[in-house]
Amino acid sequence: MPKEYRSIREVAGPLMLVQGVEGVAYDELGEIELVNGEKRRCRVLEIDGGNALVQLFESSAGINLASSKVRFLGRSMELGVSEDMLSRVFDGLGRPIDNGPEILPEERLDINGLPINPAARNYPQEFIQTGVSAIDGLNTLVRGQKLPIFSASGLPHAQLAAQIARQAKVRGTSEPFAVVFAAMGITFEEANFFIESFRKTGAIDRAVMFINLANDPAIERIATPRMALTAAEYLAFDKDMHVLVILTDITNYADSLREVSAARKEVPGRRGYPGYMYTDLATLYERAGRKKGKPGSITLIPILSMPEDDKTHPIPDLTGYITEGQIILSRELYRQGIEPPIDVLPSLSRLKDKGIGEGKTRKDHANTMNQIFAAYARGKEAKELMVVLGEAALTDIDKLYAEFADAFEREYVSQGFETDRSIEETLDLGWKLLRMLPRAELKRIKDELLDEYYDKE
Repeated sequence: MPKEYRSIREVAGPLMLVQGVEGVAYDELGEIELVNGEKRRCRVLEIDGGNALVQLFESSAGINLASSKVRFLGRSMELGVSEDMLSRVFDGLGRPIDNGPEILPEERLDINGLPINPAARNYPQEFIQTGVSAIDGLNTLVRGQKLPIFSASGLPHAQLAAQIARQAKVRGTSEPFAVVFAAMGITFEEANFFIESFRKTGAIDRAVMFINLANDPAIERIATPRMALTAAEYLAFDKDMHVLVILTDITNYADSLREVSAARKEVPGRRGYPGYMYTDLATLYERAGRKKGKPGSITLIPILSMPEDDKTHPIPDLTGYITEGQIILSRELYRQGIEPPIDVLPSLSRLKDKGIGEGKTRKDHANTMNQIFAAYARGKEAKELMVVLGEAALTDIDKLYAEFADAFEREYVSQGFETDRSIEETLDLGWKLLRMLPRAELKRIKDELLDEYYDKE
């Protein structure tokens, strides 16, 4: 039986000081018992001799310093995992909130996980089809990759996240595919949107959802992505599944880190965020990947809303360093009614070359991707010139490129949040748009591919 302490000396916000403790370790889980028998959970943040600074998972209201008891449980925070988690909805601490039964765990796993040894990692190279042309065709997602979505407040990243979660699949394989979805600090309406969207389309059958609401404690928000990644590791590396993990919104998570750091009176770093935020984010992101000798994999899409639309803000800045690219949503495209408003030019998937080509997507993928990028960039320049100098100043070929840019945004990027395009449909649509330009302009595509695809119609 764990030893009980009645030596709570101070409670400040989410923090509590317990004196005279023995044999207590950092990150250990604790339980506070109030006078009325109610129990609340906490974890050890700091040990200084016989003093333990603990962080509360729930509110500190009602904790009587003299009569409340604390016991430490000798283990860090764990999640009970089993395949029964699929199709279930949990809160940020892994408790069911869908009125279903408790999970009977096959095993209990530490939510902090273990980092994958770099030497044991397999290189990401299989294509994942999200059904979204701007991602599949131009910024391809590869199995085992970490590809964040940089959004901003008011942009439809929730709809895009739900669309990817519903539609994503690994093609050409019968291996099981699962989605682990974790939402942090979202409103009740957003939570309802995600749960209903998954239920309506049947995607919930292969999904595990962790929902942490905006009015839940900050400390629960810090545990939520770790719960989700622990469930993903179990499904990927114990049950050999391909797992897509979607975390939204990393900005709310980082704000909780800042809140707890301020309560601990730590020296703040950039914009008040703790100096260890890079390390903390890396401990989440680096849990994605593929392991040698294991068929399963974890592919990670963290979504973050950039404060003030600022790419240099610490959260997107650090995320960009750790991950392999970014998908950027544009306010300007959103105003034009383009959905999803993916800005393909500054977006980047650093591993896209590894997941495309014959046997993976199609042999014309790389060539057409480069040509579309080049044509769209030139079309955008032509449109900007048109604004400054007027249409009369453009050459005929520049006008064609400007038309191409408009058609590209309207037909290729703007597909709505319900359309699921196969990679063949995406590539064929790319050719359809490229036929707006004279064949002589398509200098980035091999002649034999032009003979086969450009002259098809």
